[in-house]
Amino acid sequence: MTANFKESQLDRMRSGDKVDIEVDAYPSMKLHGHVDSIQLGSGSRFSAFPAENATGNFVKIVQRVPVKIVIDDGLKPGTSLPLGLSVVPTVMLRH
Repeated sequence: MTANFKESQLDRMRSGDKVDIEVDAYPSMKLHGHVDSIQLGSGSRFSAFPAENATGNFVKIVQRVPVKIVIDDGLKPGTSLPLGLSVVPTVMLRH
């Protein structure tokens, strides 16, 4: 799955960090996984038509960075996770 974290949340996040995942559609399901990779740019940089602010005004907008999370266990056989479901990933940061 891909989770979009705020750039300010990535400071200590690393590949291999454990992740607990709650799925809104399945409240009793508890998934466990790990951070596989962190994309090297925000979603807007990889868009086919990135937004251009040509007015000269500057407003700082916190970017979202895609983080790939691999599910290790907790998904029962035959249960599908359709695209677009809302989840709450909690990354366990290492010290």
